[in-house]
Amino acid sequence: MAPPAPREPPGAPSLLPGLLEEVRRAADPSGFVPFDRFMDLALYASGLGFYARAPPPFGPHGDFYTAPRVHPIFGRTLAGRIAQLHREMGPDRPFRLVELGPGDGTLAASILEALDQPSPGSPSLEYVLVDRSPALLRAAADRLEPFRRSHGFAIRETESLGALGPFEGVVIANEVLDAQPVRRLRWTGDGWRELGVRLEGDRWIAAEAPLRAPVPGSPLDAPPEAGGIVEVAPLAEAIVREVADHLVRGTAIFLDYGMEERELVHAHPYGTLAAVRGHRFVEDPLERPGESDLSTFVNFTRIRAAARRAGLRERSYLSQAEALGAWGFQRLFEQEVRAAGSPENEVRLRLAVKNLLFGFERFRVLELDAPGGPAGPPSPT
Repeated sequence: MAPPAPREPPGAPSLLPGLLEEVRRAADPSGFVPFDRFMDLALYASGLGFYARAPPPFGPHGDFYTAPRVHPIFGRTLAGRIAQLHREMGPDRPFRLVELGPGDGTLAASILEALDQPSPGSPSLEYVLVDRSPALLRAAADRLEPFRRSHGFAIRETESLGALGPFEGVVIANEVLDAQPVRRLRWTGDGWRELGVRLEGDRWIAAEAPLRAPVPGSPLDAPPEAGGIVEVAPLAEAIVREVADHLVRGTAIFLDYGMEERELVHAHPYGTLAAVRGHRFVEDPLERPGESDLSTFVNFTRIRAAARRAGLRERSYLSQAEALGAWGFQRLFEQEVRAAGSPENEVRLRLAVKNLLFGFERFRVLELDAPGGPAGPPSPT
């Protein structure tokens, strides 16, 4: 098998100097840059950040893969859940399906393949791609063009959920919250310090400063020992609030890896920050910003609390394997086995399913209903 192709063609000019200048401009007078600002620029700076430039970083020739790329059965299972929620809301009503952070459109394609095509005169199902990266929006839109052209689905792209105005429908976000910039806070034993970076020569090094602002909500769980680190993601919480502001009727589904805050503090006392490039972990997350994915485990305690404060009602909070099972995964798997066509295809299917059910064991699925419904019974938490 040929080795994965590099994301940048050989000899391509490095984007590092431009990004370093962006980070330098973000520094305070002492040269300190809070980590959430550094991470935001490293991932999303226009034309320079990891997600802001082409080609997309997903798949075997990129830097990492997500569940939709393991097998289309993941998207088909999610499509079944979306169809169920649509029926609860009333199938004769206009329905908007919004995907936050659609990547290169792989999940959207699997979902649209599984949904019924619109019939003439029926209320429209509009699929909206939302991403702050113009490069990823273009990639996703290109992938979905056949569904727009040949299957009659209305597909739109926008860089902001707020641009949609109020709507009814379903919001899905697969591995979006983990990629939001985080504040990293170090416990000293009697208080918190703000972690960040500082320029030393021509490279960025870890640094810290006094806490620049209190953390909203309940007091942070302190690590068991001084020196421990807790991560919180203000922008991830802001995404939840923005969904609450615009989803007037329907359900939001967040799928991501993470834990409750107390679990994070005790299982990962020095934080969960990870950098990945070319399907390998990078030892120093500050090395060559913009060329590695940066992510952290989702602090679901803070996300769930932000949802409650915003007026969203928690419908379910399950492991990803439990959620897939509740949504009909087993039935779809049996259909796929019957349609495999050869022993080799069946083996590949079974390996993919094993990966989806056991390779994503840290993933959780959080379903949140807008105040206007649909009013299904809550699932066990």
